[in-house]
Amino acid sequence: MKARPEALENIAGKTFDICVIGGGATGAGCALDAQLRGLNTVLVDGADFASATSSASTKLIHGGVRYLQQAVTQLDSSQYRVVKRALRERSLMMRNAPFLARPLEFLIPCFSWFEFLYYGSGMKLYEWISGKSTLFPSRFLSPRETLRRMPMLPASDGRLVGSIAYADGQFDDTRFNVSLVQTFTEAGGEALNHARVNGFDRGPDGKLVEAQLEDSLTRRRFTLQARAFVNATGPFSDTVRALANPGLAHRLRPSKGVHILFPLELFAGCDALVVPKTEDGRVLFAIPWLGRLLVGTTESELGPDAEMLVQRSEAEYLLRQLNPYLDRPLTLQQIVSGFAGLRPLVSSGANGETKRLIRDHEVELDPGSGLISILGGKWTTYRAMAEDTIDHVQRYLGASVIDSPTRHHPLCGSENYSADYWRTLVTGYQVSESSARHLAGKFGTRAARVLQLAVEQPALMQPIIVGLAPLRAEIVFAIREEMAQSIEDILARRIGLQVYDWRLSIQAAPTVAFHLAQELGWSPVETDHAVELYTSKVNRMLETIGLAPEPVPVAG
Repeated sequence: MKARPEALENIAGKTFDICVIGGGATGAGCALDAQLRGLNTVLVDGADFASATSSASTKLIHGGVRYLQQAVTQLDSSQYRVVKRALRERSLMMRNAPFLARPLEFLIPCFSWFEFLYYGSGMKLYEWISGKSTLFPSRFLSPRETLRRMPMLPASDGRLVGSIAYADGQFDDTRFNVSLVQTFTEAGGEALNHARVNGFDRGPDGKLVEAQLEDSLTRRRFTLQARAFVNATGPFSDTVRALANPGLAHRLRPSKGVHILFPLELFAGCDALVVPKTEDGRVLFAIPWLGRLLVGTTESELGPDAEMLVQRSEAEYLLRQLNPYLDRPLTLQQIVSGFAGLRPLVSSGANGETKRLIRDHEVELDPGSGLISILGGKWTTYRAMAEDTIDHVQRYLGASVIDSPTRHHPLCGSENYSADYWRTLVTGYQVSESSARHLAGKFGTRAARVLQLAVEQPALMQPIIVGLAPLRAEIVFAIREEMAQSIEDILARRIGLQVYDWRLSIQAAPTVAFHLAQELGWSPVETDHAVELYTSKVNRMLETIGLAPEPVPVAG
Protein backbone atom coordinates (compact mmCIF):
# COMPACT_ATOMS: atom_id res chain seq x y z
CA MET A 1 0.00 0.00 0.00
CA LYS A 2 1.03 3.60 -0.45
CA ALA A 3 1.86 5.84 2.47
CA ARG A 4 -1.44 7.20 3.78
CA PRO A 5 -0.84 10.90 2.90
CA GLU A 6 0.00 9.88 -0.67
CA ALA A 7 -3.09 7.67 -0.90
CA LEU A 8 -5.27 10.52 0.36
CA GLU A 9 -3.94 12.89 -2.28
CA ASN A 10 -4.54 10.27 -4.99
CA ILE A 11 -8.17 9.86 -3.89
CA ALA A 12 -9.46 13.30 -2.86
CA GLY A 13 -11.34 15.00 -5.67
CA LYS A 14 -10.62 12.20 -8.15
CA THR A 15 -13.02 10.15 -10.27
CA PHE A 16 -13.23 6.35 -10.26
CA ASP A 17 -15.31 3.68 -11.92
CA ILE A 18 -16.24 2.14 -8.55
CA CYS A 19 -16.05 3.29 -4.95
CA VAL A 20 -16.26 0.41 -2.49
CA ILE A 21 -17.28 1.49 1.01
CA GLY A 22 -16.07 -0.89 3.73
CA GLY A 23 -12.60 -2.42 4.05
CA GLY A 24 -13.55 -5.72 5.64
CA ALA A 25 -13.39 -9.09 3.89
CA THR A 26 -16.29 -8.44 1.54
CA GLY A 27 -15.30 -4.88 0.65
CA ALA A 28 -11.66 -5.80 0.06
CA GLY A 29 -12.81 -8.78 -2.00
CA CYS A 30 -15.10 -6.55 -4.09
CA ALA A 31 -12.33 -4.01 -4.65
CA LEU A 32 -9.84 -6.67 -5.75
CA ASP A 33 -12.36 -8.33 -8.07
CA ALA A 34 -13.33 -5.00 -9.67
CA GLN A 35 -9.73 -3.85 -10.14
CA LEU A 36 -8.72 -7.16 -11.71
CA ARG A 37 -11.62 -6.82 -14.16
CA GLY A 38 -10.14 -3.53 -15.35
CA LEU A 39 -12.36 -1.15 -13.39
CA ASN A 40 -10.61 1.81 -11.74
CA THR A 41 -11.50 1.21 -8.10
CA VAL A 42 -11.13 2.98 -4.76
CA LEU A 43 -11.68 1.32 -1.36
CA VAL A 44 -12.45 3.40 1.75
CA ASP A 45 -13.15 2.44 5.35
CA GLY A 46 -14.34 4.64 8.20
CA ALA A 47 -12.02 2.88 10.66
CA ASP A 48 -9.16 0.48 9.98
CA PHE A 49 -9.21 -2.38 7.51
CA ALA A 50 -10.70 -5.51 9.18
CA SER A 51 -11.47 -3.54 12.34
CA ALA A 52 -14.98 -4.94 12.90
CA THR A 53 -16.66 -8.21 11.90
CA SER A 54 -13.83 -9.47 9.69
CA SER A 55 -11.40 -9.69 12.62
CA ALA A 56 -13.89 -11.27 15.03
CA SER A 57 -14.56 -14.62 13.38
CA THR A 58 -13.96 -18.12 14.75
CA LYS A 59 -10.96 -18.25 12.36
CA LEU A 60 -12.53 -21.12 10.40
CA ILE A 61 -12.87 -21.61 6.66
CA HIS A 62 -15.78 -24.00 6.62
CA GLY A 63 -19.10 -24.95 5.12
CA GLY A 64 -20.76 -24.90 8.51
CA VAL A 65 -21.73 -28.17 10.18
CA ARG A 66 -24.63 -26.47 11.99
CA TYR A 67 -26.01 -25.10 8.73
CA LEU A 68 -25.87 -28.61 7.28
CA GLN A 69 -27.72 -29.91 10.32
CA GLN A 70 -30.44 -27.30 9.77
CA ALA A 71 -30.59 -28.15 6.07
CA VAL A 72 -31.28 -31.80 6.91
CA THR A 73 -33.55 -31.47 9.94
CA GLN A 74 -35.59 -28.59 8.50
CA LEU A 75 -35.42 -29.74 4.84
CA ASP A 76 -34.02 -26.30 4.06
CA SER A 77 -32.44 -26.17 0.60
CA SER A 78 -31.16 -22.62 1.14
CA GLN A 79 -28.97 -23.77 4.04
CA TYR A 80 -27.70 -26.59 1.84
CA ARG A 81 -26.69 -24.09 -0.87
CA VAL A 82 -24.78 -22.01 1.71
CA VAL A 83 -22.83 -25.10 2.82
CA LYS A 84 -22.07 -26.23 -0.73
CA ARG A 85 -20.84 -22.80 -1.84
CA ALA A 86 -18.73 -22.35 1.29
CA LEU A 87 -17.04 -25.74 0.86
CA ARG A 88 -16.10 -24.82 -2.70
CA GLU A 89 -14.74 -21.45 -1.57
CA ARG A 90 -12.82 -23.11 1.28
CA SER A 91 -10.48 -24.79 -1.19
CA LEU A 92 -9.93 -21.54 -3.12
CA MET A 93 -9.01 -19.60 0.02
CA MET A 94 -6.51 -22.24 1.08
CA ARG A 95 -4.93 -22.36 -2.37
CA ASN A 96 -4.76 -18.58 -2.88
CA ALA A 97 -3.18 -17.83 0.51
CA PRO A 98 -1.40 -20.99 1.74
CA PHE A 99 0.61 -19.11 4.36
CA LEU A 100 -2.57 -17.86 6.04
CA ALA A 101 -4.82 -20.91 5.76
CA ARG A 102 -4.37 -24.59 6.51
CA PRO A 103 -6.42 -27.74 7.15
CA LEU A 104 -7.27 -28.67 10.72
CA GLU A 105 -8.76 -31.86 12.14
CA PHE A 106 -11.82 -31.63 14.38
CA LEU A 107 -13.02 -34.27 16.85
CA ILE A 108 -16.65 -34.72 17.89
CA PRO A 109 -16.75 -36.84 21.06
CA CYS A 110 -19.53 -39.46 21.06
CA PHE A 111 -21.04 -40.71 24.31
CA SER A 112 -23.53 -43.14 22.79
CA TRP A 113 -23.76 -45.26 19.66
CA PHE A 114 -26.67 -43.13 18.51
CA GLU A 115 -24.39 -40.06 18.58
CA PHE A 116 -21.77 -42.03 16.66
CA LEU A 117 -24.27 -42.91 13.90
CA TYR A 118 -25.83 -39.42 13.85
CA TYR A 119 -22.62 -37.38 13.73
CA GLY A 120 -20.78 -39.93 11.61
CA SER A 121 -23.43 -39.93 8.89
CA GLY A 122 -23.64 -36.14 9.06
CA MET A 123 -19.92 -35.75 8.46
CA LYS A 124 -20.02 -38.22 5.56
CA LEU A 125 -22.72 -36.04 4.02
CA TYR A 126 -20.56 -32.95 4.67
CA GLU A 127 -17.68 -34.73 2.95
CA TRP A 128 -19.87 -35.78 0.01
CA ILE A 129 -21.08 -32.20 -0.53
CA SER A 130 -17.50 -30.92 -0.63
CA GLY A 131 -16.74 -33.33 -3.49
CA LYS A 132 -13.31 -32.80 -5.02
CA SER A 133 -12.53 -30.11 -2.47
CA THR A 134 -12.58 -32.62 0.41
CA LEU A 135 -9.51 -32.12 2.58
CA PHE A 136 -9.40 -35.71 3.87
CA PRO A 137 -12.04 -38.30 4.77
CA SER A 138 -13.89 -38.29 8.06
CA ARG A 139 -13.45 -41.39 10.21
CA PHE A 140 -14.34 -43.01 13.52
CA LEU A 141 -11.74 -43.00 16.30
CA SER A 142 -11.83 -45.54 19.13
CA PRO A 143 -12.05 -44.38 22.76
CA ARG A 144 -8.35 -45.14 23.19
CA GLU A 145 -7.31 -43.17 20.10
CA THR A 146 -9.66 -40.31 21.02
CA LEU A 147 -8.11 -40.01 24.49
CA ARG A 148 -4.61 -40.26 23.05
CA ARG A 149 -5.32 -37.29 20.83
CA MET A 150 -7.43 -35.42 23.36
CA PRO A 151 -6.24 -36.47 26.83
CA MET A 152 -8.17 -33.59 28.39
CA LEU A 153 -11.49 -35.37 27.77
CA PRO A 154 -13.10 -36.96 30.87
CA ALA A 155 -12.71 -40.73 30.68
CA SER A 156 -13.41 -41.89 34.22
CA ASP A 157 -17.14 -42.56 33.75
CA GLY A 158 -16.58 -44.89 30.79
CA ARG A 159 -19.30 -43.29 28.63
CA LEU A 160 -17.00 -42.28 25.78
CA VAL A 161 -17.55 -44.64 22.83
CA GLY A 162 -15.15 -42.77 20.56
CA SER A 163 -15.20 -39.73 18.30
CA ILE A 164 -15.79 -38.64 14.73
CA ALA A 165 -12.79 -36.92 13.14
CA TYR A 166 -13.25 -34.64 10.15
CA ALA A 167 -11.34 -31.87 8.40
CA ASP A 168 -12.05 -28.20 7.83
CA GLY A 169 -9.96 -25.10 7.27
CA GLN A 170 -8.42 -22.61 9.68
CA PHE A 171 -7.00 -19.17 8.85
CA ASP A 172 -5.73 -15.87 10.20
CA ASP A 173 -8.75 -13.70 9.37
CA THR A 174 -7.21 -10.29 10.03
CA ARG A 175 -4.01 -10.92 8.09
CA PHE A 176 -6.03 -12.44 5.25
CA ASN A 177 -8.05 -9.21 5.10
CA VAL A 178 -4.93 -7.02 5.12
CA SER A 179 -3.42 -9.19 2.37
CA LEU A 180 -6.56 -8.72 0.28
CA VAL A 181 -6.18 -4.94 0.54
CA GLN A 182 -2.46 -5.17 -0.22
CA THR A 183 -3.13 -7.36 -3.26
CA PHE A 184 -5.76 -4.88 -4.44
CA THR A 185 -3.42 -1.88 -4.21
CA GLU A 186 -0.63 -3.78 -5.98
CA ALA A 187 -3.12 -4.39 -8.81
CA GLY A 188 -3.41 -0.59 -9.19
CA GLY A 189 -6.30 0.21 -6.84
CA GLU A 190 -6.41 3.01 -4.28
CA ALA A 191 -7.23 2.30 -0.62
CA LEU A 192 -7.68 4.53 2.41
CA ASN A 193 -8.54 3.65 5.99
CA HIS A 194 -9.90 5.96 8.70
CA ALA A 195 -11.93 7.81 6.05
CA ARG A 196 -15.65 7.85 6.76
CA VAL A 197 -18.40 8.44 4.20
CA ASN A 198 -20.78 11.06 5.64
CA GLY A 199 -23.05 11.67 2.65
CA PHE A 200 -23.60 11.53 -1.08
CA ASP A 201 -24.36 13.93 -3.92
CA ARG A 202 -26.65 12.93 -6.80
CA GLY A 203 -26.62 13.63 -10.49
CA PRO A 204 -29.56 14.96 -12.57
CA ASP A 205 -31.03 11.44 -12.81
CA GLY A 206 -31.02 11.00 -9.03
CA LYS A 207 -28.17 8.49 -9.04
CA LEU A 208 -25.17 8.81 -6.72
CA VAL A 209 -22.19 10.51 -8.35
CA GLU A 210 -20.09 11.77 -5.43
CA ALA A 211 -19.27 10.71 -1.88
CA GLN A 212 -18.51 13.14 0.93
CA LEU A 213 -15.81 11.83 3.27
CA GLU A 214 -13.98 12.92 6.39
CA ASP A 215 -10.48 11.87 7.40
CA SER A 216 -11.02 10.61 10.96
CA LEU A 217 -7.41 11.41 11.91
CA THR A 218 -7.07 14.97 10.63
CA ARG A 219 -10.77 15.98 10.28
CA ARG A 220 -10.06 16.98 6.69
CA ARG A 221 -13.17 16.77 4.52
CA PHE A 222 -12.98 15.79 0.87
CA THR A 223 -15.00 14.25 -1.92
CA LEU A 224 -14.52 11.63 -4.60
CA GLN A 225 -16.57 10.82 -7.67
CA ALA A 226 -17.51 7.39 -8.99
CA ARG A 227 -19.79 5.86 -11.60
CA ALA A 228 -20.95 3.23 -9.11
CA PHE A 229 -20.93 2.93 -5.31
CA VAL A 230 -20.79 -0.41 -3.50
CA ASN A 231 -21.91 -0.62 0.11
CA ALA A 232 -19.90 -3.44 1.73
CA THR A 233 -20.11 -2.34 5.35
CA GLY A 234 -21.48 -5.59 6.79
CA PRO A 235 -23.57 -5.06 9.92
CA PHE A 236 -23.44 -1.29 9.33
CA SER A 237 -24.98 -1.52 5.84
CA ASP A 238 -28.26 0.07 6.89
CA THR A 239 -26.41 3.26 7.88
CA VAL A 240 -24.92 3.70 4.41
CA ARG A 241 -28.22 2.69 2.77
CA ALA A 242 -29.94 5.47 4.76
CA LEU A 243 -27.34 8.02 3.64
CA ALA A 244 -28.08 7.13 0.02
CA ASN A 245 -31.85 6.84 0.42
CA PRO A 246 -33.49 7.67 3.79
CA GLY A 247 -36.68 5.93 2.67
CA LEU A 248 -35.17 2.44 2.58
CA ALA A 249 -36.37 -0.01 5.25
CA HIS A 250 -33.72 -1.60 7.45
CA ARG A 251 -32.59 -5.04 6.31
CA LEU A 252 -29.94 -6.06 8.82
CA ARG A 253 -30.49 -7.95 12.06
CA PRO A 254 -26.98 -8.00 13.54
CA SER A 255 -26.15 -10.57 16.17
CA LYS A 256 -23.23 -10.54 18.58
CA GLY A 257 -20.71 -13.33 18.79
CA VAL A 258 -17.92 -13.58 21.36
CA HIS A 259 -14.77 -15.66 21.71
CA ILE A 260 -12.37 -16.15 24.61
CA LEU A 261 -8.75 -17.34 24.55
CA PHE A 262 -6.66 -19.39 26.98
CA PRO A 263 -3.02 -20.54 27.17
CA LEU A 264 -2.72 -23.52 24.86
CA GLU A 265 -0.93 -25.59 27.49
CA LEU A 266 -4.28 -25.92 29.28
CA PHE A 267 -5.55 -27.93 26.30
CA ALA A 268 -3.39 -30.92 25.46
CA GLY A 269 -3.30 -32.03 21.84
CA CYS A 270 -3.31 -30.25 18.49
CA ASP A 271 -6.81 -31.11 17.25
CA ALA A 272 -9.94 -28.99 17.58
CA LEU A 273 -12.80 -30.04 19.84
CA VAL A 274 -16.41 -29.72 18.69
CA VAL A 275 -19.14 -29.42 21.31
CA PRO A 276 -21.98 -30.53 19.02
CA LYS A 277 -24.89 -29.22 21.05
CA THR A 278 -25.12 -26.38 23.54
CA GLU A 279 -27.95 -25.31 25.81
CA ASP A 280 -29.26 -22.97 23.10
CA GLY A 281 -28.84 -25.42 20.22
CA ARG A 282 -25.58 -24.05 18.79
CA VAL A 283 -22.26 -25.71 18.00
CA LEU A 284 -19.22 -24.67 20.06
CA PHE A 285 -15.57 -24.95 19.03
CA ALA A 286 -12.39 -25.16 21.13
CA ILE A 287 -9.58 -24.63 18.64
CA PRO A 288 -5.79 -24.42 18.88
CA TRP A 289 -4.96 -21.14 17.12
CA LEU A 290 -1.57 -19.40 16.91
CA GLY A 291 -0.42 -20.58 20.31
CA ARG A 292 -3.74 -20.11 22.09
CA LEU A 293 -6.93 -22.05 22.69
CA LEU A 294 -9.81 -20.19 21.00
CA VAL A 295 -13.29 -20.93 22.38
CA GLY A 296 -16.47 -19.71 20.70
CA THR A 297 -18.94 -18.62 19.81
CA THR A 298 -22.15 -17.17 21.20
CA GLU A 299 -25.05 -15.67 19.28
CA SER A 300 -27.35 -13.08 20.77
CA GLU A 301 -29.56 -10.32 19.42
CA LEU A 302 -28.35 -6.84 20.21
CA GLY A 303 -29.96 -4.42 22.57
CA PRO A 304 -29.77 -0.67 21.94
CA ASP A 305 -26.76 -0.21 24.24
CA ALA A 306 -24.78 -3.34 23.35
CA GLU A 307 -21.00 -3.03 23.57
CA MET A 308 -18.55 -4.99 21.44
CA LEU A 309 -16.89 -6.35 24.56
CA VAL A 310 -16.95 -9.84 26.01
CA GLN A 311 -19.27 -9.67 29.01
CA ARG A 312 -18.66 -11.86 32.05
CA SER A 313 -21.99 -13.62 31.51
CA GLU A 314 -21.00 -14.47 27.94
CA ALA A 315 -17.66 -15.92 29.03
CA GLU A 316 -19.44 -17.93 31.72
CA TYR A 317 -21.84 -19.27 29.08
CA LEU A 318 -18.93 -20.49 26.94
CA LEU A 319 -17.28 -22.16 29.93
CA ARG A 320 -20.58 -23.77 30.92
CA GLN A 321 -20.78 -25.44 27.49
CA LEU A 322 -17.13 -26.47 27.26
CA ASN A 323 -16.23 -27.60 30.77
CA PRO A 324 -18.36 -30.78 30.80
CA TYR A 325 -16.05 -32.00 28.01
CA LEU A 326 -12.86 -31.34 30.00
CA ASP A 327 -11.26 -33.36 32.75
CA ARG A 328 -9.97 -30.11 34.29
CA PRO A 329 -12.48 -27.26 33.90
CA LEU A 330 -11.24 -23.89 32.69
CA THR A 331 -11.93 -20.75 34.71
CA LEU A 332 -12.53 -17.07 34.05
CA GLN A 333 -9.22 -16.18 35.69
CA GLN A 334 -7.34 -18.24 33.07
CA ILE A 335 -8.67 -16.15 30.17
CA VAL A 336 -5.89 -14.16 28.51
CA SER A 337 -7.86 -12.44 25.76
CA GLY A 338 -11.17 -12.28 23.96
CA PHE A 339 -13.09 -10.42 21.32
CA ALA A 340 -16.64 -9.70 20.22
CA GLY A 341 -18.08 -8.96 16.80
CA LEU A 342 -21.28 -8.47 14.86
CA ARG A 343 -22.70 -10.84 12.28
CA PRO A 344 -24.41 -9.09 9.34
CA LEU A 345 -27.52 -11.27 9.22
CA VAL A 346 -30.11 -10.29 6.63
CA SER A 347 -33.76 -10.13 7.59
CA SER A 348 -36.49 -11.11 5.17
CA GLY A 349 -39.00 -9.29 7.34
CA ALA A 350 -39.98 -12.31 9.40
CA ASN A 351 -39.39 -12.58 13.10
CA GLY A 352 -37.37 -15.35 14.67
CA GLU A 353 -34.10 -16.10 16.40
CA THR A 354 -30.97 -14.86 14.64
CA LYS A 355 -29.38 -18.31 14.91
CA ARG A 356 -32.02 -19.50 12.42
CA LEU A 357 -31.38 -16.78 9.85
CA ILE A 358 -29.66 -18.00 6.70
CA ARG A 359 -25.97 -17.08 6.30
CA ASP A 360 -26.49 -16.47 2.59
CA HIS A 361 -25.85 -13.14 0.92
CA GLU A 362 -27.97 -10.81 -1.17
CA VAL A 363 -26.96 -8.09 -3.63
CA GLU A 364 -29.41 -5.19 -3.48
CA LEU A 365 -29.65 -2.44 -6.08
CA ASP A 366 -31.55 0.61 -4.88
CA PRO A 367 -33.32 1.85 -8.05
CA GLY A 368 -33.61 5.36 -6.66
CA SER A 369 -30.00 6.09 -5.78
CA GLY A 370 -28.17 3.36 -7.68
CA LEU A 371 -26.39 2.22 -4.50
CA ILE A 372 -25.38 -1.43 -4.72
CA SER A 373 -25.30 -3.13 -1.31
CA ILE A 374 -23.87 -6.56 -0.59
CA LEU A 375 -25.74 -7.84 2.47
CA GLY A 376 -25.21 -10.84 4.73
CA GLY A 377 -22.87 -13.71 3.98
CA LYS A 378 -19.91 -15.17 5.88
CA TRP A 379 -16.13 -14.98 5.76
CA THR A 380 -15.66 -18.22 3.83
CA THR A 381 -17.81 -17.01 0.94
CA TYR A 382 -16.34 -13.48 0.73
CA ARG A 383 -14.90 -14.13 -2.76
CA ALA A 384 -18.16 -15.51 -4.18
CA MET A 385 -20.01 -12.55 -2.63
CA ALA A 386 -17.57 -10.15 -4.28
CA GLU A 387 -17.90 -11.89 -7.64
CA ASP A 388 -21.68 -11.68 -7.47
CA THR A 389 -21.51 -8.00 -6.47
CA ILE A 390 -19.18 -6.93 -9.27
CA ASP A 391 -21.32 -8.85 -11.77
CA HIS A 392 -24.18 -6.58 -10.65
CA VAL A 393 -21.95 -3.51 -10.89
CA GLN A 394 -20.98 -4.27 -14.47
CA ARG A 395 -24.62 -4.72 -15.44
CA TYR A 396 -25.47 -1.44 -13.67
CA LEU A 397 -22.75 0.32 -15.68
CA GLY A 398 -24.14 -1.14 -18.90
CA ALA A 399 -21.03 -3.20 -19.56
CA SER A 400 -20.55 -6.84 -20.45
CA VAL A 401 -20.02 -9.06 -17.41
CA ILE A 402 -16.43 -10.29 -17.40
CA ASP A 403 -15.62 -13.56 -15.65
CA SER A 404 -14.09 -12.97 -12.23
CA PRO A 405 -10.33 -13.62 -12.18
CA THR A 406 -10.17 -14.01 -8.38
CA ARG A 407 -10.76 -17.76 -8.22
CA HIS A 408 -7.14 -18.42 -9.06
CA HIS A 409 -5.45 -15.17 -8.09
CA PRO A 410 -2.93 -15.70 -5.26
CA LEU A 411 -2.71 -13.07 -2.54
CA CYS A 412 0.52 -11.16 -2.04
CA GLY A 413 2.94 -13.22 0.03
CA SER A 414 1.96 -16.46 -1.69
CA GLU A 415 4.61 -16.17 -4.42
CA ASN A 416 6.96 -19.19 -4.22
CA TYR A 417 5.65 -19.98 -0.72
CA SER A 418 6.16 -23.45 0.76
CA ALA A 419 5.51 -24.91 4.18
CA ASP A 420 9.20 -24.74 5.08
CA TYR A 421 9.74 -21.21 3.76
CA TRP A 422 10.48 -20.08 7.31
CA ARG A 423 13.80 -21.95 7.14
CA THR A 424 15.08 -19.51 4.52
CA LEU A 425 14.47 -16.68 6.99
CA VAL A 426 16.51 -18.45 9.67
CA THR A 427 19.46 -19.01 7.35
CA GLY A 428 19.21 -15.73 5.47
CA TYR A 429 18.63 -13.36 8.38
CA GLN A 430 19.83 -15.29 11.47
CA VAL A 431 16.40 -14.88 13.05
CA SER A 432 15.10 -17.36 15.65
CA GLU A 433 12.91 -20.25 14.55
CA SER A 434 9.92 -18.90 16.48
CA SER A 435 10.22 -15.47 14.87
CA ALA A 436 10.76 -17.03 11.44
CA ARG A 437 7.64 -19.18 11.75
CA HIS A 438 5.66 -16.20 13.03
CA LEU A 439 6.78 -13.93 10.18
CA ALA A 440 6.19 -16.56 7.50
CA GLY A 441 2.71 -17.17 8.91
CA LYS A 442 1.83 -13.47 8.88
CA PHE A 443 3.52 -12.21 5.71
CA GLY A 444 4.34 -15.28 3.62
CA THR A 445 7.26 -14.58 1.31
CA ARG A 446 6.89 -10.87 2.02
CA ALA A 447 8.51 -11.63 5.40
CA ALA A 448 11.87 -11.03 3.75
CA ARG A 449 10.85 -7.40 3.17
CA VAL A 450 10.05 -7.08 6.87
CA LEU A 451 13.44 -8.45 7.86
CA GLN A 452 15.22 -6.26 5.31
CA LEU A 453 14.17 -3.31 7.48
CA ALA A 454 16.11 -4.91 10.34
CA VAL A 455 19.15 -5.32 8.11
CA GLU A 456 19.06 -1.58 7.44
CA GLN A 457 18.32 -0.77 11.09
CA PRO A 458 19.54 -3.61 13.38
CA ALA A 459 17.60 -2.37 16.41
CA LEU A 460 14.43 -3.50 14.62
CA MET A 461 15.52 -7.12 15.03
CA GLN A 462 14.71 -6.85 18.73
CA PRO A 463 11.50 -8.54 19.92
CA ILE A 464 8.58 -6.31 20.84
CA ILE A 465 8.22 -8.31 24.05
CA VAL A 466 11.25 -10.25 25.27
CA GLY A 467 10.66 -13.98 24.85
CA LEU A 468 7.94 -13.61 22.18
CA ALA A 469 8.27 -14.03 18.41
CA PRO A 470 7.06 -10.63 17.02
CA LEU A 471 9.85 -8.21 16.09
CA ARG A 472 10.02 -4.42 16.06
CA ALA A 473 10.54 -4.53 12.30
CA GLU A 474 6.90 -5.59 11.97
CA ILE A 475 5.78 -2.33 13.58
CA VAL A 476 7.69 -0.22 11.09
CA PHE A 477 6.57 -2.38 8.16
CA ALA A 478 2.93 -2.06 9.26
CA ILE A 479 3.22 1.74 9.33
CA ARG A 480 5.13 2.15 6.07
CA GLU A 481 3.59 -0.64 3.98
CA GLU A 482 0.18 -1.44 5.52
CA MET A 483 -1.22 1.98 6.46
CA ALA A 484 -1.31 1.30 10.23
CA GLN A 485 -1.99 4.56 12.09
CA SER A 486 -2.52 3.62 15.74
CA ILE A 487 -1.34 1.27 18.47
CA GLU A 488 -4.50 -0.79 18.05
CA ASP A 489 -4.10 -0.96 14.26
CA ILE A 490 -0.73 -2.60 14.84
CA LEU A 491 -1.27 -4.79 17.90
CA ALA A 492 -4.81 -5.95 17.11
CA ARG A 493 -4.75 -6.28 13.32
CA ARG A 494 -1.21 -6.28 11.88
CA ILE A 495 0.70 -8.33 14.48
CA GLY A 496 -2.08 -9.96 16.50
CA LEU A 497 -0.58 -9.47 19.96
CA GLN A 498 -3.79 -8.00 21.39
CA VAL A 499 -5.72 -11.14 20.51
CA TYR A 500 -2.88 -13.27 21.88
CA ASP A 501 -2.77 -11.60 25.29
CA TRP A 502 -4.39 -8.42 26.59
CA ARG A 503 -1.79 -7.78 29.31
CA LEU A 504 1.16 -8.33 27.00
CA SER A 505 -0.34 -5.95 24.47
CA ILE A 506 -0.49 -3.24 27.14
CA GLN A 507 3.18 -3.89 27.93
CA ALA A 508 3.99 -3.56 24.22
CA ALA A 509 2.10 -0.29 23.76
CA PRO A 510 5.02 2.10 24.58
CA THR A 511 7.30 0.37 22.08
CA VAL A 512 4.67 0.55 19.36
CA ALA A 513 3.95 4.20 20.21
CA PHE A 514 7.66 5.02 20.01
CA HIS A 515 7.85 3.77 16.41
CA LEU A 516 4.58 5.43 15.46
CA ALA A 517 5.98 8.71 16.78
CA GLN A 518 9.18 8.22 14.76
CA GLU A 519 7.32 7.39 11.54
CA LEU A 520 4.33 9.76 11.83
CA GLY A 521 5.91 12.66 13.66
CA TRP A 522 3.96 12.45 16.92
CA SER A 523 5.00 14.76 19.74
CA PRO A 524 5.91 13.33 23.18
CA VAL A 525 2.52 14.46 24.52
CA GLU A 526 0.69 12.75 21.64
CA THR A 527 2.75 9.59 22.18
CA ASP A 528 2.00 9.38 25.91
CA HIS A 529 -1.67 10.10 25.26
CA ALA A 530 -1.86 7.28 22.70
CA VAL A 531 -0.44 4.81 25.24
CA GLU A 532 -2.91 5.97 27.90
CA LEU A 533 -5.87 5.68 25.53
CA TYR A 534 -4.86 2.22 24.36
CA THR A 535 -4.25 0.98 27.91
CA SER A 536 -7.63 2.32 28.98
CA LYS A 537 -9.37 0.53 26.12
CA VAL A 538 -7.74 -2.83 26.79
CA ASN A 539 -8.32 -2.48 30.54
CA ARG A 540 -11.98 -1.99 29.76
CA MET A 541 -11.89 -5.40 28.07
CA LEU A 542 -10.26 -6.93 31.15
CA GLU A 543 -12.66 -5.33 33.61
CA THR A 544 -15.79 -6.17 31.63
CA ILE A 545 -14.96 -9.86 31.71
CA GLY A 546 -14.13 -9.66 35.42
CA LEU A 547 -10.33 -9.45 35.41
CA ALA A 548 -8.07 -6.95 37.18
CA PRO A 549 -6.76 -4.04 35.07
CA GLU A 550 -3.13 -3.30 34.25
CA PRO A 551 -1.33 -0.05 35.16
CA VAL A 552 -0.39 2.30 32.34
CA PRO A 553 3.11 1.24 31.24
CA VAL A 554 5.94 3.75 31.43
CA ALA A 555 7.90 4.40 28.25
CA GLY A 556 11.60 3.71 28.16
